[in-house]
Amino acid sequence: MNLIEDATALTDDLTRLRRRLHAVPEVGLELPRTQETVLEALDGLPLEISTGKSLSSVTALLRGARPGPTVLLRGDMDALPVAERTGLPFAAPVERMHACGHDLHTTMLAGAARLLAAHRDRLAGNVLFMFQPGEEGYDGAGRMLAEGLLGVAGERPVAAYALHVMSHTWPSGLFTVRGGPMMASSNVLRVTVRGAGGHGSVPHMAKDPIPAACEMVTALQTFVTRSFDVFEPVVLTVGTFHAGTATNIIPDTACFSATIRCFSETVLERLREGTVALCQGVAAAHGLEVDAEFVHQYPVTVNDAAEAEFAARTVRELHGEERFQPLENPNLGAEDFSRVIAEVPGAMIFLGATPPGVEPGSAPANHSPLAVFDESVLPDGAALYAELAVRRLAA
Repeated sequence: MNLIEDATALTDDLTRLRRRLHAVPEVGLELPRTQETVLEALDGLPLEISTGKSLSSVTALLRGARPGPTVLLRGDMDALPVAERTGLPFAAPVERMHACGHDLHTTMLAGAARLLAAHRDRLAGNVLFMFQPGEEGYDGAGRMLAEGLLGVAGERPVAAYALHVMSHTWPSGLFTVRGGPMMASSNVLRVTVRGAGGHGSVPHMAKDPIPAACEMVTALQTFVTRSFDVFEPVVLTVGTFHAGTATNIIPDTACFSATIRCFSETVLERLREGTVALCQGVAAAHGLEVDAEFVHQYPVTVNDAAEAEFAARTVRELHGEERFQPLENPNLGAEDFSRVIAEVPGAMIFLGATPPGVEPGSAPANHSPLAVFDESVLPDGAALYAELAVRRLAA
C-alpha cells in the first residue's frame, strides 16, 4: 500500500474538486450545494452515508474487511462572509469566500475516502469520515455530536484527527503539531450601550452612547494587559462597531462585539466577570444603560499527547523528516474540533499552504479576502489522513 503514489495519482481530480467547492462557498450550517458536491465525490465508494438533520453534514463510514476499532477523520466545509479579492479564475463571485481553507480540508478528506476505499480489504476496523458544516462560529461539531456522530459505527472511535491548512504561517507542505493545548477557547462579548438620541449641535440635551462605547473598547484592551500575566495569553479583539446614521444625529444606541481567546478555565471565568463588569461601570459613569453579554463558544483544543506524537511520527515516516516541525506554542485561533477530541483522544494538525513564490509571514493570512492556498498540498493531506487511519487501526 503506497498511499503517497495513490494520492499523487488523484492530484487532478482533487484540484478540480477543490476549485469546484471554492467557487460556491456557503456559510453556516446549511450548505446544500457543498453537501451535494461532497455526496457526488463519494458516490460509488463502499461507504455507509448519512446526512444531518439540523445541518448539512455528511457522515460516511467505511467498514474494513476485518473487524476492529473505529478511527474518525474530520474535514470542515463552511466558508466565511468575506468578499474574495484574490483574482483567481475560480474565485467566488459572491460575498462569501473559502478564506480559511475549508475547501482544501473537504477535498483532502474526500481524497482519503477514495484512498482507503481502494484498500478496504486490508483494513481491520472502520474509518468514520466527518464532513462538517458550521465550524466558523456555528458549532457544527457540537450539533453533529448531538445527532449521534460518535455512535455511527456502533462503538465510539478510539482516535480522531483533523488537518488545518495555513496560508501564511509555514512553508507549503510543512506539517506541525503539539501535544496539550493546540488552539485557544473562543468567546464573544456583545455590548449594546443605551442612551438618548438628539441633535449633534446640542449634545448636552442627549445621552450620547458613542463616547461611552469607545471608552469601553479602549478600557477592555487595558483590562487585558493590566489584569493577566503576559505568560498566560489573552487576546481581545473588537471586530464590529455600529452606531449612528448621520453626522448631526446622536443615536439612541451604540453596539460592538469582540472575540476573546485564552487557554485556561480560570482565566476564562475572570474574563467573563471582568469584561461585563467593566462595561457596566463605564456605562454607569456616563449615566447610561448597557447590555453586556459574554458568550462561551468553543473550548480549548487540547491534543492528546500520545496521539500528537503518533501524528508527528506518521508525518516523518510518510513524508520525510524535513516535512515536519514541532509546534512550540499553541495557536490563538479556535476550533470546534475541540469538542470531538474532548470526547475522543485525538489531534489537530497544521499544514503549511503558503502559495509558491511567497515567503511565509508575508502572505495574506487565513480569513483575508486575499488569502490564497497552495493546491499542491492536496494529495499530501489526503495521504496523511489515510495513513493516520491505516496505522491507528493497525495499532
